[in-house]
Amino acid sequence: MTGSEPIRLTQYAHGGGCACKIPPGELESIVSGLAPAVERPNSDLIVGLATGDDAAVVRADGGLAIVATTDFFTPVVDDPYDWGRIAAANALSDVYAMGGTPVLAVNLLGWPRGVLPFELAAEGGCHIGGGHSVDDPEPKYGLAATGIVDPDRLLRNDTARPGLPLSLTKPLGIGVLNTRHKRTGERFEQAIEAMTTLNRDAAVAAVRAGVVCATDVTGFGLLGHLFKTMRASGTAAEIDVAAVPYLDGARDAVRAGFVSGGTRRNLDWVLPHLDPGSTSGEDLLLLADAQTSGGLLVVGEIPGAPVIGRVLPAGTATISLR
Repeated sequence: MTGSEPIRLTQYAHGGGCACKIPPGELESIVSGLAPAVERPNSDLIVGLATGDDAAVVRADGGLAIVATTDFFTPVVDDPYDWGRIAAANALSDVYAMGGTPVLAVNLLGWPRGVLPFELAAEGGCHIGGGHSVDDPEPKYGLAATGIVDPDRLLRNDTARPGLPLSLTKPLGIGVLNTRHKRTGERFEQAIEAMTTLNRDAAVAAVRAGVVCATDVTGFGLLGHLFKTMRASGTAAEIDVAAVPYLDGARDAVRAGFVSGGTRRNLDWVLPHLDPGSTSGEDLLLLADAQTSGGLLVVGEIPGAPVIGRVLPAGTATISLR
């Protein structure tokens, strides 16, 4: 407590959740020269930097492969327990997005120990297997996660094929609701429920259905992650804008101006590769909304997930909206 006022974690960070990611275009320019240096032909590295997939995958003994990833971010909500649950679900999502099963995770914590009581950090309640902490001007939390996967049933972002449907396993709008929460203190249970729901069941369903292509929708928004997947696969996509699901209150948040800078940067990055048709500016922002612990974008159909579009042969525009 500060006096009689509760501590609001989101006020101690410049951004929140996956909206604080380095912009996608800038990030790609940073890592573009690394892939040739670390990925060698005929190595056991199955998935590396080349396509910007959700995690690295390396072949191991016994017919399995190891999935390795890490994810951490600044507070997306004010409650430390919810923040811990969200960050953990978000980090594990990268393993699920590869079709894998998490087996071990360690904590990553940055904490302004001279500014905020350290007891708040412990309220995250996600002590998994040790980890590392540093004194940091901004609070940050996440996990380094390791999983296992059958390399013959791997979900990748470069295996989309024309004619297949596109399914989305969680509604969009997390980003704009989180931005509203940061600015006003309003709590949105529907956003917290979405962010703390694991992508485990969706990944299992995708693998069982024979899906080979998927990615999770996080900081680059639906449009950004779809663009990366279509580009990596050498294909294009058509989205039925009316079929895309949104959280309650998401449209109101956009109309009220609660749009993060990360969302606007996502849209700017994708626009040169987009045929928006008659899509409104409001819908474009929602489609580019920077999600935290969002759902899976699946190239295929799985039970309970709405079909929002389809994969097309490569064309003038990588993504078309209708």
